[in-house]
Amino acid sequence: MSKIRIGIINATGYIGADLVRLIHQHPDAELKWVTGRSSAGQSLGSVFPSLETTEQTIMSEPDDNIDLVFSAMPHKSSTEIVPALLECGIRVIDVSADFRLKDASAYPKWYNFSHPAPELLQEAVYGLPELHREEIINASLVANPGCYSTCAILALAPAIKEGLIELDIIVDSKSGISGAGRTLSITTHYAEANENVCAYSLSGHRHLPEIKQELEMLGHLSPISIIFVPHLIPMTRGILSSCYAKTKINLSQKEIEQLYREFYRETPFVRITTREPHTKHVWGSNFCLIYPHIDTRTGKLIVISCIDNLVKGGAGQAVQNMNLMFGLTETSGLASLPIYP
Repeated sequence: MSKIRIGIINATGYIGADLVRLIHQHPDAELKWVTGRSSAGQSLGSVFPSLETTEQTIMSEPDDNIDLVFSAMPHKSSTEIVPALLECGIRVIDVSADFRLKDASAYPKWYNFSHPAPELLQEAVYGLPELHREEIINASLVANPGCYSTCAILALAPAIKEGLIELDIIVDSKSGISGAGRTLSITTHYAEANENVCAYSLSGHRHLPEIKQELEMLGHLSPISIIFVPHLIPMTRGILSSCYAKTKINLSQKEIEQLYREFYRETPFVRITTREPHTKHVWGSNFCLIYPHIDTRTGKLIVISCIDNLVKGGAGQAVQNMNLMFGLTETSGLASLPIYP
């Protein structure tokens, strides 16, 4: 079998760079080109010295001699280029939010633009393999989930699918600085972020509608009330989510762990732990660690989940989707263990 020919649009962001790293070491894929308009003409190694050995020169515009494009453009920008790629028969995995939401009317509220290709929202498959594996296999357009969304949905999916909890949920998430991207801002300035923890977007984070969308599908479209509070903490990579909901069924700790293990039995990257996971336990890997806990004192389910926001929350999940789309082993190119310490 010939290698899958890959192009990456906007390889000069953090997720774009991680995509280059993962595709470079992938046994069944070949990186043909990368783009990054502000750095066009430079070697990729001059922007990211860690990628020097890829020997890629950054192009200003994409080429069409490929099988799959990863689009790592800023929000809204992918809508301007993805339709033309699909018309050329090129499959696309979009890492932005441009095709994640099924309801076009949600985009002005959450992303400040009117969607120019609403017909593609129904065609796009939400790229969470643990929930949408069969649809991803046949998809031409996959919308890679948000990092917070991945962590929260995987934490809550078994409980909602099995009707174990009331649909009034709190999700408290903490993310490393890289989740904000490479664009400079006062919030991510070292002197502001170091030795500091802050909550933000209390009125509604952009990942909230996709969390709600996917969990309501599992709950047979029953309305779900979610309080989602993200926090920025002074580390580079990682997300840890603490999720809380009142239980409807009395279960022991052993029973809830077994239920979660059974739900994710055929998913290679979700692991159910017997103690609270740390972000260090997934650093640099495509794993999601989940610890479900029954608090018998309050009758609440507490679920702790953690991922590397740039891997399972971004580039790694995109490669996982690529593997499914092209009939490869799902773990191909992604089997590396976490880096520790």
